[in-house]
Amino acid sequence: MASEAPTSIEYIQHHLQNLVLGKLPAGYERYDGSVLAADTWTFAHSSQEAADMGFWAFHIDSLGWSVVLGLLFSFFFYRAARRATVSTPKGFQSFVELVVDFVNNTVKDIFHHKNRLIAPMALTIFTWVFLMNLMDLVPIDWIPQAATIVSGDDHIFFKAVPTTDPNITLGMAFTVFLLMIIFSIREKGFLGFIKEYTLHPFHTDKWYVNILLIPVNFILEVVSLLAKPISLGMRLFGNMYAGEMIFILIALMFGAGLLLGAFAGVLQWAWAVFHILVITLQAFVFMVLTIVYMAMAHDVPDEQH
Repeated sequence: MASEAPTSIEYIQHHLQNLVLGKLPAGYERYDGSVLAADTWTFAHSSQEAADMGFWAFHIDSLGWSVVLGLLFSFFFYRAARRATVSTPKGFQSFVELVVDFVNNTVKDIFHHKNRLIAPMALTIFTWVFLMNLMDLVPIDWIPQAATIVSGDDHIFFKAVPTTDPNITLGMAFTVFLLMIIFSIREKGFLGFIKEYTLHPFHTDKWYVNILLIPVNFILEVVSLLAKPISLGMRLFGNMYAGEMIFILIALMFGAGLLLGAFAGVLQWAWAVFHILVITLQAFVFMVLTIVYMAMAHDVPDEQH
C-alpha cells in the first residue's frame, strides 16, 4: 500500500480486492497514468483495472492458496495412510481416523446407494473447505504485508481466504452440479433424466394434458435445479465474506487509540473463537449438501425400476 497511512475506506477496499492477472488492451490508461503500447497481460493495480480485464482474468491469490491447501491436505493424509498401524492410533493418525470415521458415518446416514466415489469426495470437500476457511483466522494484515515485502510492490492486492472469493465457491458448487447431472443420467438413463424435468411435479394419465404441462414442469424443475449450485456456492461465500469483513472492521479499531485498540483485541479474540465454529459448520454444510445432491441424483423413481 502507499507509504502514507490509508483511509478507512482505502484500507477496506485494499483487503477486499484480489490479486488479479488479466489482459489490458493497447492504449489503456492505467491507474498510475501510464498508457499501454500493446495488449498486455499484467496484474491489476485497482478494482477498475480488474473489472476492465473482463471474464478471462485469474485471481492468482485465491487459486494459489486453494492449490497449496489442497496439496497440504493430500500430503498429510497420504503420510497418515502410509504410516497407519493396526495398533491403537496416536497423534495425527488418531486425528485423521477421527475425521475419516466422521465423514464416513455422515455419508452412510445420507447416501443409501453404491458409489465408491462419494465418501472420498465428501472427505476431500470437508477437509479442503475447512482449510480454506481456516485461513480467515490468520491476522488480517500478516499475509498481505508478507506479499508486499516479497513482491516489492506497495500497491499489490492479496487475499488469503479462497472461500471469500465467489469464483472459488461457485467453481466447487458447479463441479458438484456437473457430477449430479452425470450420475443422474447414468442411473436413470437419458430418457429418464428428461422425463424427470418434463413430467414432474405435475402429471396426469392423459397424454395430451401432459404435453401442455411440459413447459410448466420444465421451467419449475430447471429453476430448482440451477438454484442448487448457486445457493451451495453463495452460502459458503456469503458467510465467509461476512466473517472476513468483521475481522477487517476490528483491525481498523487498532489505529483508533489505546482504549479502542484494547477493546479491539478483546473483540478479535472473541470473534476468532466464535469463527472456529463458523468455519467448521460451513465446511460441514457444504459437504452434507453435496452428499444430499448425490443421493438425489441416484434416486430412481419406482416406475423406472
